[in-house]
Amino acid sequence: MTDRLAPEAAPALRCSFASALRDDPVVGTAAPAAGMLLVEQPGPWGRRALVQSRLDADVGAEVSDRAVARGLRVLLIRRPGREVTYWGTFGDDPELLELPLDGSAGTSSYDPTFLICTHGRHDACCAIRGRPIAASLAEARREAVWECSHVGGDRFAANLVALPHGLYYGRVDEQSALDVVAAHERGEVVPRLLRGRTTFAPVAQAAQQHARDVLGEHAINALNPVKAVPLPGHAWDVRLRHEPADLIATVRSVSAGPVALLTCAALHTAHPPAFEVTDLRAAV
Repeated sequence: MTDRLAPEAAPALRCSFASALRDDPVVGTAAPAAGMLLVEQPGPWGRRALVQSRLDADVGAEVSDRAVARGLRVLLIRRPGREVTYWGTFGDDPELLELPLDGSAGTSSYDPTFLICTHGRHDACCAIRGRPIAASLAEARREAVWECSHVGGDRFAANLVALPHGLYYGRVDEQSALDVVAAHERGEVVPRLLRGRTTFAPVAQAAQQHARDVLGEHAINALNPVKAVPLPGHAWDVRLRHEPADLIATVRSVSAGPVALLTCAALHTAHPPAFEVTDLRAAV
């Protein structure tokens, strides 16, 4: 259900602050993608970063089209204050048009990389909440930390993405950002802030998170979803890898809380999307 909001009914609070007060669920909200293409572009960035930055607009549009065709998400990145990740360099923007998007370019690295969304032209909350955290975290992990363009879920700012695994975290503050980094470096997640893993569908993210909570399992690659079978009534049975036997989680899509503006720029109200897990059992 959505409703058009009259101009005089605009909220007094920015979307991330209002979302925190409503306690919108964060589980299962990582934007699905097969992978990410990161392009360093120091900025500034307009609302549509790839075509509204110092990057050649035609190049940015074509790179975006090519990436979307492969299921990739393109993010611009910059240093704060100014499963494997592949790093390379380019001298001129048109070189990006020749970039193979199959993972064969660049130098591979298994080192953790952390992206903090600071894309204020897309949503002010991302700058208000993201920039101080990016600056603070960079003091602890200078070479591993980048500001990035819009990752989705503005209402969960500050948003942090941990690579190479593509883990989305929301409502991160300066202390919890350090907690996420420390956990990631030892191969674990921080469940209370985890939105999901971008390479899994939202329903699979929700199933994995529920199983983590039940079993107290924090390892990054534990309980990975391998299959989701649709059921009647906006539900799915999701199969999760587990020893000695796989698990099946039954997940249902639901509406959480009252309708609200979900971003600072939203013109319509909507129910925050959410999932509930109604069953967790051993696979037979």
